[in-house]
Amino acid sequence: MTRRRGRKAKWGCLTVMLLFAAVCCAAPISGAISAVVALQSAAGDDGGIAEGGTAADIPPRMLTAYKKAVQLVGRYVSQCRGMRWPVLAGIARVESNHAIGRTIAGNGDIRPRIYGVLLNGSGAGGNTTAFPDTDNGRWDGTASGERAVGPFQFLPSTWEGIGKDANGDKTADPHNADDAALGAAVYLCGNGRDLTKRSQLQAAILQYNHSTEYLSNVLGWIDQYTAAAKSPDLTNVSGRVRTVLEAALSQRGVPYSWGGGSTNGPSTGICCSPSGKSGTDITGFDCSGLTLYAYAKAGISLPRTAAAQVSVGRRIPAGLGKSVLKPGDLVFYAYAPGRDSTIYHVGIYVGSGQMVNAARPGTLVRLDAVDAMSGYAGGARLL
Repeated sequence: MTRRRGRKAKWGCLTVMLLFAAVCCAAPISGAISAVVALQSAAGDDGGIAEGGTAADIPPRMLTAYKKAVQLVGRYVSQCRGMRWPVLAGIARVESNHAIGRTIAGNGDIRPRIYGVLLNGSGAGGNTTAFPDTDNGRWDGTASGERAVGPFQFLPSTWEGIGKDANGDKTADPHNADDAALGAAVYLCGNGRDLTKRSQLQAAILQYNHSTEYLSNVLGWIDQYTAAAKSPDLTNVSGRVRTVLEAALSQRGVPYSWGGGSTNGPSTGICCSPSGKSGTDITGFDCSGLTLYAYAKAGISLPRTAAAQVSVGRRIPAGLGKSVLKPGDLVFYAYAPGRDSTIYHVGIYVGSGQMVNAARPGTLVRLDAVDAMSGYAGGARLL
């Protein structure tokens, strides 16, 4: 199989008090000594944070295909454990953006078909090795070579070995959402992997595309979709904590805006983020703008930036682990965990390993896994 290299999302919410007094948040850079050093060195680093991340990003018919594949894969790989729709969604998001822009028929057929670049060694699309034709153009539309096909971008030669008929039309078609999703599930399961184990999940993804960049990108999406698949349970949450969480959760779907957000709600931001994204024409939140708003609803005043917010309330050291977090806690991320001056991001913990997050330009306020971002720097309890 071949892959278009998945693009890793770039910036979260950057605390740059030296440069922008009202702004927070960016994705951490490994080994950075300070926020200033990170700003100087991060221009080409994507940070491994996946943008988007809710089931709302996925066309309903594609999501149906992913869930159907999970139900059927046991027929073909009986020993497979832990196959979940977020795993398939993570792959498909990187490979084809869930076939967005195509028409997906009721039976799952996708038109126009999705073709990768011709793998003739020309260098186009990153391919440097020529692959001879194996299907006489049946699936990839050309007999002059091979190209990846469908929403999961299988090579015809790979599809020949793992393709399955999931929609009952007697044909295993990589251009059909149901068939392609089931084929991907079978391929990822291998001879019976336990995908609940992170190491085996990583091995499955690397089998799909042996690239650490690809692995990081897909895992990021899987974590995003996993978090999105779990609705927060606020049954046992009450009082001002519930007020904060409901306020934050009510803003899901609001755009990220660099410098945006106030105690009154979404607002236009400023220009410009380190990646050159302006918030001046976007009404929304950055990370600390969201926390500022949510806590104001409970009568608590917060400073404007993530690095300043860490000093409010009772500090929860990172060394205690994430299991000590309680709903309503602020959660922080730093370039150099242990040095609060390097904190670059803040979210609001809702329980079950999830936080409400305004991640970076180009995304929406959403539920994320606490582990979706690196550099965990502990939390703060205000309630």
